[in-house]
Amino acid sequence: MSLVAQAREMADDLVRLRRALHQEPEIGLHLPRTQERVLSALDGLPLDITTGRDCTSVTAVLRGRGPGVVLLRADMDALPVQEETGLDFASRIDGAMHGCGHDLHTAMLVGAAHLLAARRDELDGDVVFMFQPGEEGWEGARTMIREGVLDAAGRRPDAAYAVHVFSTLGPAGRFSSRPGVALAASATLRVTVRGEGGHGSTPHQAKDPVPVLAEMVTALQTAVTRQFDVFDPVVLTIGVLRAGTRSNVIPATATFEATIRTFSSASGRRMREVALRVVSGIAQAHGLDVEADYAEGRPPTLNDPGETAFARDVITETFGDDRYAPLANPFTGAEDFSRVLEEVPGCFLALGALPPGADPDKAPFNHSPRAVFDDSVLPDGAALFTELARRRLHLTSRKGRR
Repeated sequence: MSLVAQAREMADDLVRLRRALHQEPEIGLHLPRTQERVLSALDGLPLDITTGRDCTSVTAVLRGRGPGVVLLRADMDALPVQEETGLDFASRIDGAMHGCGHDLHTAMLVGAAHLLAARRDELDGDVVFMFQPGEEGWEGARTMIREGVLDAAGRRPDAAYAVHVFSTLGPAGRFSSRPGVALAASATLRVTVRGEGGHGSTPHQAKDPVPVLAEMVTALQTAVTRQFDVFDPVVLTIGVLRAGTRSNVIPATATFEATIRTFSSASGRRMREVALRVVSGIAQAHGLDVEADYAEGRPPTLNDPGETAFARDVITETFGDDRYAPLANPFTGAEDFSRVLEEVPGCFLALGALPPGADPDKAPFNHSPRAVFDDSVLPDGAALFTELARRRLHLTSRKGRR
């Protein structure tokens, strides 16, 4: 029986695990129920398992016979979103939802652990299974790296891979990736303008921060279009604006928060400089004070060209030529698997999980309270993780024997 057929025989178990995780989503770095389910699902396999100190991570190492090491990552955390899908296995936790598909990732990696454990004697090296909490803005990958996930096998991995499902990327079961930048870098700009409050009828007797804030918002958007190369783009979105309590009261302060996405380290550094200069200059021009904090987030997710080509070949040889489509452009989202890829060559892969009959142009995207993912992709995700590890370890072993 082929590996893919064996993976599909596991489909019912993978679906049960995914739906159990979906019903009890947990947010952040501490996911005790999720960790417990993963440990239970791995119980009985020949794995060296450790759990995190500062987070509820699970690191499992499968020991093979050769010199290679491959790392496979699945993120496990959910989002602070109230689910509105109406599914019969919808979240039972108020204000929490697996709206980004991490429940599928976890189930797929558990499936891969079972498939690889059954082939342990054939493996030309070790496999590290990285079950990560806190991907959604909590720096879970950074925490796990600090706690030693990249050295769990005794030496650094030769390659690392992650698979991420998308609710609108169709058709279901098609994999995609690209060499180089796969996802954007992220940063957050927080600005508080300080003036002097007063009566709305006499603005000349106050120092109104609201029009100053509005000018900053407009100037930042203009800076993006006039100070950055269109072929190395910057995306800036103001997601929060706060000022005032009543229409006839000039507030003493006004604040905004922005998310910023860039696709190169150079643009990221320059955007910091430009943003801080713009808000400082505008505040000074109006005689007001400003506090600005520019917080770097994740770096861009950079796929190694060789590992991306390798993953493409594994997909087409395992599933067929029609199951891989190159991404024309990077995703504008950010991913903390980028932290792993800063240390280890590897590849971030997208997997379409568009539900049957859904229109990819209209289906709710990841993070939506109505996002729905097709469970049928679970066996193929597990099979791909397995084949990536098995074949990459064999490639490392062959290189070592030359």
